[in-house]
Amino acid sequence: MPPARRLASPLWTLAGVIALALGLIGIVLPLMPTTVFLLLAGFCFTKGSPRLRRWLETHPRLGPPVLAWEQTGAIARRHKRLAVAMMAATFALCAALGLPLWVLGLQAACLLGAGTYVWTRPDT
Repeated sequence: MPPARRLASPLWTLAGVIALALGLIGIVLPLMPTTVFLLLAGFCFTKGSPRLRRWLETHPRLGPPVLAWEQTGAIARRHKRLAVAMMAATFALCAALGLPLWVLGLQAACLLGAGTYVWTRPDT
């Protein structure tokens, strides 16, 4: 096996563990995304650790959103509402802090695009 191939698996596993940790932090921190990091962890574990991938897939709380996304691109309606609400809250906070209009405009465009993408995904 080439040296680069031997290093790939541990690096993918490490990246997956870091993504999983960030996702778990996102459960308790309101502005930190959870599902995005769980999806990234699943991708990394697929390349680095089949055992951790199986653990993530079969976890009663973390597995269903990952599997729903991978199988159908679906997001639970409750999660959609929460994501869009957090985007609106973030924008409101930035506006209350008095950020320049050009920053708010750029942020509004990005959040509108992200919110539209999230809301147009199928429901689980």
